[in-house]
Amino acid sequence: MTLIQTVAELEAIYGETGEASRIKVSDRLTSGYRKLIEASPLMALATCGPEGLDCSPRGDPGQVVAIKDDRTLLLADRRGNNRIDSLRNIVRDRRVALLFLIPGSNSTLRINGRAEISVDADLLASLAMEGKPPRTVIIITINEIYFQCARALMRAQIWDSSTWSDPAGLPTPGSLMRELKQDFDSQSYDREWPERAKNSLW
Repeated sequence: MTLIQTVAELEAIYGETGEASRIKVSDRLTSGYRKLIEASPLMALATCGPEGLDCSPRGDPGQVVAIKDDRTLLLADRRGNNRIDSLRNIVRDRRVALLFLIPGSNSTLRINGRAEISVDADLLASLAMEGKPPRTVIIITINEIYFQCARALMRAQIWDSSTWSDPAGLPTPGSLMRELKQDFDSQSYDREWPERAKNSLW
């Protein structure tokens, strides 16, 4: 097996970065980038910490983050599994990366920046959903923002429902956990999960 060992070896294979890939980078929201964020209900949040890396999905109806200003985004930390891997990382290493998906569009939006966690009461209240404020808000400062080439989503045919797997043929959460703990009650978990999730979204 031949492995790449240096950046120079990589550059020899891929060549120079094109002009479009360079000029699309901004250190703040443009009007176009703002519109993409406003159309995105789902993103992935990547963080790093002493134990390693973490990447988790974040979603809200309509718009996953609130825009405070052209360099600052607000992400409500909604109900989850209480692992708080992302939050643990941010407290110790403020670097974050975000990848926004826009339903129906093959373009994605990437942000690299820094984050901090707020428990300001007014801020929590401003991001309440169905009367329930998040426990914390992640304040993200943009270092760089740019749209990503659409080829990945085009290859994946992500928005073409005819290519989607039949959920009935996929492992359920309960069955996945039963593989790891043989006496886990997977049937009860799967039966109760939809209602439990519905009642604990916020």
